[in-house]
Amino acid sequence: MSDSINTVILAAGKGTRLGINTPKPLCIALGRTLVDYVISGISDFSSKCGKKVSYNLVVGHEKETVEAHIKSKFSHLDPSFATQEQQLGTGHAVKVFFEAYPKSWKSAYTLVVCADTPLITEDIYSQLLSEIEDSGVDAVCASFFTQNPTGYGRIEQKNSGFNIIEEKDANESQKAIKEVNSGLYLFKTEHIKTFINKIDDNNKSGEFYLTDLFKEGFNVKTLQFCDEKSFLGVNNLIQLEESETILLRRKLETLMLKGVRMNRADSIYIETNVEITAGTLIEPNVSIRGNTKIGANSVIETGVVIKDSTIGDNTTIKAYSYLEGAIIKNHCAVGPMARLREGTEISDNCKIGNFVETKKSLLHPGAKVSHLSYVGDAEIGENTNIGCGFITCNYDGAEKHKTTIGKNTFIGSDCQMIAPITVGDEAFVGSGSTITKDVPSKAFAIARQRQVTKEDMAARFIKKK
Repeated sequence: MSDSINTVILAAGKGTRLGINTPKPLCIALGRTLVDYVISGISDFSSKCGKKVSYNLVVGHEKETVEAHIKSKFSHLDPSFATQEQQLGTGHAVKVFFEAYPKSWKSAYTLVVCADTPLITEDIYSQLLSEIEDSGVDAVCASFFTQNPTGYGRIEQKNSGFNIIEEKDANESQKAIKEVNSGLYLFKTEHIKTFINKIDDNNKSGEFYLTDLFKEGFNVKTLQFCDEKSFLGVNNLIQLEESETILLRRKLETLMLKGVRMNRADSIYIETNVEITAGTLIEPNVSIRGNTKIGANSVIETGVVIKDSTIGDNTTIKAYSYLEGAIIKNHCAVGPMARLREGTEISDNCKIGNFVETKKSLLHPGAKVSHLSYVGDAEIGENTNIGCGFITCNYDGAEKHKTTIGKNTFIGSDCQMIAPITVGDEAFVGSGSTITKDVPSKAFAIARQRQVTKEDMAARFIKKK
């Protein structure tokens, strides 16, 4: 018998009560799927328990979609999949797994966990393993006490062992029991092998219950936990929101304990994959999503939305700016009310002002685009200053074209660059110009009509009420 652990993640369910088309294991909470949290928690447990842990999922509904996601996200864990063609209960699901992977009988232990329980932590798995090793029992069921046991299987303790009574099969006195089954189990694999084929479907659901491996007279026990919220399963959108709220609070507390300051943390939304370095301040009503990283001593002001972006040290993102797929380096200022779209890269000591939009553009160190401008498919050189109302005219109706502006160049207000076009180093473009031809380095360019003034003609154009 190998001193290893099978993990069997039950991920075959459809999640009908959620009322959405997404398979239940792939529902999103705080930027990750439910099953991501389960696998990550087991991975954390694996790194500490000193045993070889295998990752096995029983799939069914939309199995191709579920498998594709897990293979793309967790290929390094070498996950295995068994298909439960008909959802005939948890006992049937575990039996399907062992039929698909008979070599798994050689593992000393088998951990069974549901794919819709994102709040279970490494510490809980570790406690189950310690309990089964120290007590010498054949199986441990994680349980908890709750004032509202509706929907849970009841733990009916006996002089020798205990029974788990599903709610549909419980009588009135059993329904009054407050200790309930969490759905998380750790077995000695030999115990499953001995009894799995003796499970029947003689119950009101007509299913094969894995809980039948816990019966009076068996060498099994419960491990009671105080925090019932850790075992919250997601069966509807209300429970999904409740799980996300708990995950969010955990995330915010983790960041604050590491030195990230937050003003009115209860109004801040930060997803699980976000990384923020100590010394940074997050102001109220900020939303930070995806694979975002923020450096040290930066400030994210009120109302900012950041998605899949990287922000360096000592940078300020001013109020109500929107960043997606952008890279902003050190000692920069962005906004307020700026929009930085995918492919934007802002180098050190740059300034992006209010009502500026950028897309697929590189600003070299010290460049400034102060206000009311659009910079798309462009490269702007070091220490170049872009005046108010600047536009890169990058789209000709069929294709996008690039604008390149050199270093130490000055672009006056209200200028348009008709791409593809290049402006050299240390050039000067006069305000109000529409530039259609390349401007060489150190050149002055101006493209506007001569002003015409007609004396005493204004009255012809002014309308009076």
